Amino acid sequence: MSISPFLRNPFTDLTGGLVSHQMLGSCQKHEIRFMDCLEAYGLDRGKVKCVDLFEDFHECQTKTKQFKRFMAMRKERDRQISEGKLKGDGQYLNPKVDSF
Repeated sequence: MSISPFLRNPFTDLTGGLVSHQMLGSCQKHEIRFMDCLEAYGLDRGKVKCVDLFEDFHECQTKTKQFKRFMAMRKERDRQISEGKLKGDGQYLNPKVDSF
């Protein structure tokens, strides 16, 4: 988990905000919670105390769990099609609008 730049100077201070999710990012809330936690505990203790917040922020950025869930649903649908449980137009029906 690399948070602090290796070399800190006025240029890194000025450009540090460019690599942020605070401007139109979908992970704004996760990032600010994580940064608030780091500010409260400091960088060294924060790496230990804020692990859960970092994992939430990282998941928001990468969406790996969402992709794995999507692939599992696709695999299950393909299994049901190969077993003959889903046929014809029922093979690729989308879920109802408010089903989740």
